[in-house]
Amino acid sequence: MSYKKLVKDLMIDVFEYPHVPYWFTIKQTIMILKKSLIGTEKCFYPVAILIFDEKYNLLGTLSLKDLMRGLEPRFMRATTDAQAYPKEGPELALIWDTLFNKESKDLAEKPVSEIMAPAKFFVEPDDPITKAAFLMIHNDLILLPVLENKKKFVGLVRLVEIFDEISDAILK
Repeated sequence: MSYKKLVKDLMIDVFEYPHVPYWFTIKQTIMILKKSLIGTEKCFYPVAILIFDEKYNLLGTLSLKDLMRGLEPRFMRATTDAQAYPKEGPELALIWDTLFNKESKDLAEKPVSEIMAPAKFFVEPDDPITKAAFLMIHNDLILLPVLENKKKFVGLVRLVEIFDEISDAILK
């Protein structure tokens, strides 16, 4: 399949996407995310938020899963044994009732820099969307930063738009 669509054709401008500085707390970030993404038509799942430093350099991203994991109480992380948690019954109700309690509220005061996924992969505006698709598929990414001249962060491309374009080409 010869496909000529470029990243810049699908790119979202950096200032149109929610972002916070690395020192913001998880709680502050959740408030920003709820106001800017959830419940609006501007962006839909999968959602993530961008994390910047003081000079507006991109440091990383946070997905909803990353945020939830950052709030997860320590006792849930203590074991990887799936059998350690009841699948049903009163014990399960007790666990769910206490999951996001005071400990989670305390964890929400941590800076997002402690839970963000570092930005490691990038594309340029003139790269084909197939390159973006490859990087996203093989690195489990829902969005990919777009750098101009391998330096200046100008926007991002999301997996949902890449999927939409490629699936439309296949269905033609």
